[in-house]
Amino acid sequence: MSDLDTGSNQSEIRYLQPLKIDTGKRQKFDRFKRYDIKYVDYKDPEWLAQFLNEQGKILPRRITGTSLKYQRKVAKAVKRARTIALLPFVTDNLK
Repeated sequence: MSDLDTGSNQSEIRYLQPLKIDTGKRQKFDRFKRYDIKYVDYKDPEWLAQFLNEQGKILPRRITGTSLKYQRKVAKAVKRARTIALLPFVTDNLK
């Protein structure tokens, strides 16, 4: 008799199941509204670096989840920080 015919080994047979793939569809939230942030400080480059990618470009709203009102404030703060050399205009590895 083969091992497949016995009832004790049938519990060891496992069927392949599709892998659970994270599609990245998390709930976006506006950190400004959640944490009640009213003012975007351009003198804090570590905090502003959250809104930049590795090349130093400003991330769009659809990625960060920021509302239009605060995205404008973030863009203005990043541009001011770049002007006074707190943030680089272009870089190879920012993060």
